[in-house]
Amino acid sequence: MHAIVRRSVCMGALVFLAVLAWAEGASRTPHNSTPASVRLPGTAFAALETINPEHIRWHVRFLSHDLLEGRGTGQRGGDIAAEYIATQFAEYGLKPAGDNGSYMQKVPLVGITPLPESTFRIQAKSGAMMNLKPLDEYVAYDDTQQPESDVDADIVYVGYGIVAPEYNWDDYKGVDVRGKVLLMLVNEPPSDDPKFFKGRALTYYGRWTYKYEEAARKGAAGVILIHQTEMASYPWEVVRNSNSGEKAALKVDGPALKVASWVQLDVARKLAASSGMDLDKMMADARSRDFHPVEMGAKLKAHMVSKIRNFDSNNVVAILPGTDRNLKNEAIMYTAHYDHLGIRPDMPGDNIYNGADDNATGCGILLELARAWAGSPQKPRRSIIFASVTAEEQGLLGSEYLGKHPPIPAGKISLDLNYDDVQPLGAPEEVEVSGAERTTFYPIVESMAKDFRLAIRPDSRPEAGHYYRSDHFSLARVGIPAFSINEGTKFKGHDAAWGLEQERQYTAKHYHQPSDEYNPNMDFVADSAMARFGFALGWEAASIPKMIEWQKGDEFEAARQKNQ
Repeated sequence: MHAIVRRSVCMGALVFLAVLAWAEGASRTPHNSTPASVRLPGTAFAALETINPEHIRWHVRFLSHDLLEGRGTGQRGGDIAAEYIATQFAEYGLKPAGDNGSYMQKVPLVGITPLPESTFRIQAKSGAMMNLKPLDEYVAYDDTQQPESDVDADIVYVGYGIVAPEYNWDDYKGVDVRGKVLLMLVNEPPSDDPKFFKGRALTYYGRWTYKYEEAARKGAAGVILIHQTEMASYPWEVVRNSNSGEKAALKVDGPALKVASWVQLDVARKLAASSGMDLDKMMADARSRDFHPVEMGAKLKAHMVSKIRNFDSNNVVAILPGTDRNLKNEAIMYTAHYDHLGIRPDMPGDNIYNGADDNATGCGILLELARAWAGSPQKPRRSIIFASVTAEEQGLLGSEYLGKHPPIPAGKISLDLNYDDVQPLGAPEEVEVSGAERTTFYPIVESMAKDFRLAIRPDSRPEAGHYYRSDHFSLARVGIPAFSINEGTKFKGHDAAWGLEQERQYTAKHYHQPSDEYNPNMDFVADSAMARFGFALGWEAASIPKMIEWQKGDEFEAARQKNQ
């Protein structure tokens, strides 16, 4: 532990880093912000200083332009984005780390598009048949990747749909749910006890992906998730926009659901009432360990018709070789996804999901980091991998494939630093590194934040489960210590309430909506500051004698040990 936390003074003289910020406006002239000290060798410091918010702006402007058509996975605009990123890597002089000596790592995917012939009907115990309207009342996909599937099955309410032995929790209680359709809640049992589902912080058990996976493992025919904005942490519009049009998946290699769906809260209330039940009581009952599955006395009658398209997308992967004879076969990784939601041709008006914040910003930071690292006269001891991944919006698919097929063995990758949706809001005074505390690298993260005069802000919405919603999670699942770097809510010239309001407005009005567009007034000082912080962390991680590990007892520790 002490070897990891010891700062590498011997690497070079103490250099006083002026964390530069660039004022936005017509002149674009730089000015100095509050200086802080960072222990880096002089050549590394010089490379860090070249990180420029305007460079990040240029990348964001291009990647979120209408010409790239929302960078949809497996669509023309997404492929253009991948080629652009690969071209930048080549220009910087980084070596390709994809397939067959290229920058591209092919990711085989299956595109699934629900067709209008699909029907989704609920026959409750009493009352008329409920013929639900797609997108307005429900969204559904056929995860079996077949052109047609039929479901005529009993609906069973399984609470949160969680089996978590470490918390003595089992919503299934041994009930045979094979062939059934499972009605369940998003999220997990609420608690303030950090030893029970980590208190307010959402664990993977609360994610919809886990619930689908667990239900499929138990042989269920389908899942109906009940959407509630407070529990999901995002409005129905996000569910609708993320589940309309083609959705990609890795090729299925195990059990899969014929119906993977969400319904509006009002639909669930109507279903409960028609079954002689009260939804609020059902939700309250699900919070108890004594909960048992409940037969609703209702059936789902679904006819799923899908257009199936087999296609390839690409992760874009480059490497800067290390120089230390003993450490160059190990690596530090930077990641950011380049995909977004593409075009929705059936939508009137602006139907291009440009994804400026999400995630052209992360790509801009990744590219600027790649340029700075490649331009440093002094190269790192460990190698540095840069990976811009595809299909994040489809369920972290590109990073999942990368984790299963890394350019070097996962056990040799010491750390992944991920960037996702870093809003250009000005000079940050805080940084969020949720998940870093789970690693042995955290003391260095804390010290570096102090050097940069950045307060570490705890996750402002731990109940949203952000750790399990971005690409670092895919790397963590194969044991690689990983977390995302993002700004907090306190910015120079504003109080924290202002930052929280920007976050609220973005989530409500722009997240996964066509209005997430580039604006010339965006202030990319925030993005350059996060890039500089990540550069300094990466240099330290590439230089310390020992590999970074998960803290003892962490949920990813076993995967780390398996891959070493």
